[in-house]
Amino acid sequence: MDTRSHGLQSWIERLNQAELPALAAVVQDLQRLAQQEHASVQQLADVLLRDASLTSKVLRVGNSAYYNPSQETIKTISRAIVLIGFDNVRLISLSVSLIDGLLTRAPREQLQELLARSFHAAVQARNIAGYVLTRYEEEVFIAALLYHLGELAFWGCGGEQADELASALSQPGVDVEEAVRAVLGTSFRQLTQGLVKGWNIGEIASLAHNSVNHNDPAVRAVSLGARISEAALGGWDSPAMEAVVGEMATFIGGSPQEAMQQVLASADEAVKVAATFGASQLCRLIPNTDPEQIRLQQEQRKASLLQPNLQLLQQALQDLGLLASRRGDLDLILDTLLKGLHQGAGLERVMLVVLAGGQSCFRAKRVVGEETEGWLRDFLLPVESREQPHIFSYVLRNKEAVWMGVPASYSLNELVTQPIRQRLGQGMFFIAPLLAGNREIGVIYADNRVSGRALKHEQFVAFQRFTQLTRRCLEALSQRA
Repeated sequence: MDTRSHGLQSWIERLNQAELPALAAVVQDLQRLAQQEHASVQQLADVLLRDASLTSKVLRVGNSAYYNPSQETIKTISRAIVLIGFDNVRLISLSVSLIDGLLTRAPREQLQELLARSFHAAVQARNIAGYVLTRYEEEVFIAALLYHLGELAFWGCGGEQADELASALSQPGVDVEEAVRAVLGTSFRQLTQGLVKGWNIGEIASLAHNSVNHNDPAVRAVSLGARISEAALGGWDSPAMEAVVGEMATFIGGSPQEAMQQVLASADEAVKVAATFGASQLCRLIPNTDPEQIRLQQEQRKASLLQPNLQLLQQALQDLGLLASRRGDLDLILDTLLKGLHQGAGLERVMLVVLAGGQSCFRAKRVVGEETEGWLRDFLLPVESREQPHIFSYVLRNKEAVWMGVPASYSLNELVTQPIRQRLGQGMFFIAPLLAGNREIGVIYADNRVSGRALKHEQFVAFQRFTQLTRRCLEALSQRA
């Protein structure tokens, strides 16, 4: 039975008492030691030895090439503290606890993405701090790692409410803040502040969420690290990245080019750190710095957001059925068709082309999906000439839906002409006639080229169903007209 929580206090109590008491206790103990002027090696060892699994993981990380390049074998926590330092052992312990406390319970995609971003932010922030601070780098790392603690805890422990929010956030044009508040009764920022305060995570972490302290160099480093990790998801050459790298350059007293080199080096280091901490499943989610990998990663990240939504699919089919039997508005029919194919059937790119120019050419009328904006501007295809027939005219003439790229349609491959390939790319696609009864209107095209994922049989069945219902809707509309 999943208990519902609503409001800040309700969530803090649930996370502290029911969901994360062990993690909270370790974090509090480790932070308490950080604040003691003369905390001993033994005190830190005692905190870790209470948990055999944590001890063994900390030793494994301590023996990694990243923390222990001399490769002298470390067998005890006290030896680890001597060799790699009190602060490093504390940082490793806290990071490993966080991964264990959250990932082992609910390795949902949102949690993994946010944890990857948190590790990336932490490494960026620590390395930025290295330019301007002589100490506090480890505290900056921890403050950046826990910068989204409330949201991490929610995705790790939110149960049915996490499913509810994931569903709400998948809707196009959603206001994220409003959706979060509707499901939680508070904001992620307030939840983070509440946990940071309750877990006594330290001054820098507390200050990081308070806008009046942004001149504090440690807080500034945390903020820059968090913003870099977020901007990187949009690409290393995005306007957001350019802006934050410009700020970082001013902050560290270097050129934007030097700052960018440091950012890329830190991103590579973050991948090593995540793997070292035993969270190798996060490495794929930290933006890559190899140009080809960057391109692939961006495409996969965009596409990973789109999954078939059966509820939405059924609703769109039902709506089209009703529009066929009533006086359906043309725009509403086409909107329902595209929404059903894109969000319902999970087809990444959908285009509706209509006969234009006195039936002499196909022109893009509606598009949806990543990388489709240009189609509206420049997708123009002459209706076939005798010398070079093509697939768009073929499906319209034969009045049948075709799945290109499977053996059944190999005989039609030559109809995918060079101009079509240049505009739409290579690979599988669905294509069907857009008809009003028997009157030719245009063609519907759909593919999964953003991610390169194979199209599925269920998607083709849905595609055929949508085109049939749209034909009925348009026929009803033309009869009334």
